[in-house]
Amino acid sequence: MKDQNCIFCKIANGEIPSNTVYEDENFRVILDLSPASKGHALILPKEHAENLFTLPEETAQGAILVAKKVGAAMMEALSCTGLNLVQNNGASAGQTVMHFHLHLIPRYDGDGAMVQWEPHSSDPAEQEQIAEKIREALA
Repeated sequence: MKDQNCIFCKIANGEIPSNTVYEDENFRVILDLSPASKGHALILPKEHAENLFTLPEETAQGAILVAKKVGAAMMEALSCTGLNLVQNNGASAGQTVMHFHLHLIPRYDGDGAMVQWEPHSSDPAEQEQIAEKIREALA
């Protein structure tokens, strides 16, 4: 279902113009207005879901298939040397629009648009405790 107040719902459903690079019955892929690199695009489902955890499974699967298709076209058309797929969930993870979307960020040698984090050391005993908590949550 579409959220009447969601800007990404409006873009995905053609109510607000965009530079669309791909569209099918479930998704619209648009160029990002504030790109991290040349060709940075967003995969927008036409149905509203706030984040990955509220996204229907079939839509999640479809988003990856669209990423594969559009990503391959980007590699060919833009002569990029790599591609990042980025998906943020929640404000603390960098999500600014609460409509699931997947970033396709073409990468070019030396572009400086790194998607990165600072690695920290880990304690093996703590890692095992964390793994156990996650396994329990999955059960």
